Amino acid sequence: MRVLATAKVEAVAPEGGEALLIQFIKMYRDAAQYIVDGIWLLNDVPSEKSLHKMFYSELRRQGFRAHHVSEIYKRAKEVVEGAKRNNGSKPVLKKLTARIHPLDYKVDFSAKTLRIAVLNNQWVELRLK
Repeated sequence: MRVLATAKVEAVAPEGGEALLIQFIKMYRDAAQYIVDGIWLLNDVPSEKSLHKMFYSELRRQGFRAHHVSEIYKRAKEVVEGAKRNNGSKPVLKKLTARIHPLDYKVDFSAKTLRIAVLNNQWVELRLK
């Protein structure tokens, strides 16, 4: 049985880890905005397979892991579909949020640590409060 859980935790980043994490989240937002901009003028929102063909190699060159890229597609597609469904203007992403695939993080409750994969296969280890 598979269970989906959303958790909000408070954590402390080690020296230098905070900068890597913020850089990753900003690049994630910018990549999603890039895809939103690229598909906004199209009549129909492309499938994830089409988005993969259009953007995968470019996002991988920027240092994103494969799982990050698929989550970026999903986010951008949902934003565009929502805006078009509500007859809104082109969305501009401002919040610093990122969806992390289950293979891109590791939680160790005994050691109270959370490891998150960021750009270029680097990991940031956060200490849970």
